[in-house]
Amino acid sequence: MKEPFYITTSIPYVNGEPHLGHAMEFIQADVLARYARLQDKDVVYSTGSDEHGSKVAETALKLGITPKELADQNSQRFRELMSKLNVTSDRFIRTTD
Repeated sequence: MKEPFYITTSIPYVNGEPHLGHAMEFIQADVLARYARLQDKDVVYSTGSDEHGSKVAETALKLGITPKELADQNSQRFRELMSKLNVTSDRFIRTTD
């Protein structure tokens, strides 16, 4: 049986678009996950998006959309960023799921 190895990132708020800080954290976790896989560990790399909170509601109100619409848009942007960076998480969890 392989040794388990779990890694997670903080889950960013969706009140704004992804930025360099998010990219850095996703890449750092991805590097660790890949290294652990090379060591034949059973890796679970989990990340996601935090879609609750007053900042999400405030931003959605300013944009004239619902908090859910904002969450859907920006959650997808985070996934697209990960794809462009060739970051492959095992789980992407949305707090609205």
